Amino acid sequence: MNRIPDYGVVRTNRSTADIVVERDGSILVRAPKWVDDSQVRDIVEEKLAWIYRALAEWRDLNATRVLREFKPGEGFLYLGRAYRLQLVGDENAAGLSLRNGRFCLPRALVEQGEPAHAKVAFQDFYEAKGRERLPARVAYYAPKVGVDPNSVVVRELGNRWASCSHTGDIAFHWKCMMAPPTIIDYLVVHELCHFHHRDHTLAFWNEVDKVLPAYRERKEWLRRFGAGLDV
Repeated sequence: MNRIPDYGVVRTNRSTADIVVERDGSILVRAPKWVDDSQVRDIVEEKLAWIYRALAEWRDLNATRVLREFKPGEGFLYLGRAYRLQLVGDENAAGLSLRNGRFCLPRALVEQGEPAHAKVAFQDFYEAKGRERLPARVAYYAPKVGVDPNSVVVRELGNRWASCSHTGDIAFHWKCMMAPPTIIDYLVVHELCHFHHRDHTLAFWNEVDKVLPAYRERKEWLRRFGAGLDV
């Protein structure tokens, strides 16, 4: 018999419990506030076969994750298109830029021997581009969903692509900007529909379907290729 794997628990105002395998392979149980620890364990035991299938699928999907070296010619995604990296010696360059179909990164960031510095440059680039694009997409889809969000931010969100708060604030992971525009729009509509339904019940997906009838294909794309949206 399979042992019960480690899992985390988050309790919210939702009415039902569900289990998700996060992008880093961790298991998260999202449960109503009234569900106690023993009931959560019972839920996990009931879904044990599904959990192990989902973990096996996660391993398959992440088997080809790329280890970034930030070398010239290496490809990085922006809005679904791959651009080759070029190291430049421009002393005036403050960070990463996209010029003439190339990602241009100051050579000094790589020669310092710290990949983290180069990664921060990419994160800054994607966050800046996200702040340009995402509020406009939210403004476009909000009337179609019938909601009025408060603010839009782009930042590090760990294992989540996006989130929305009860106060009407929406946050997007900076890695979203690596995805094709159609996938970004799916993420926008997904979060906007959470203003109507906080969980992922049939009623929620019906709201998404009203605005994006092809959402299933976009959801599947993100499941299959989301692991590659990374630096």
